[in-house]
Amino acid sequence: MMEDKKVYTDERFEKILQGIKKARKKLVETSAANNEDLVISDKDGNVKRVPAKDLLQGLE
Repeated sequence: MMEDKKVYTDERFEKILQGIKKARKKLVETSAANNEDLVISDKDGNVKRVPAKDLLQGLE
């Protein structure tokens, strides 16, 4: 029974991650099409503004 719960939770978590990735890709694509910048943070937590077109390359 506990194993079934873990599998269910893992599957749900994977669906959530896929939804986040899909939404992020759509945001970057739309912003790039409109020649906009996005505000992101790097691995050290530093915030910076980056052209969305530059971020498109990292998603593919």
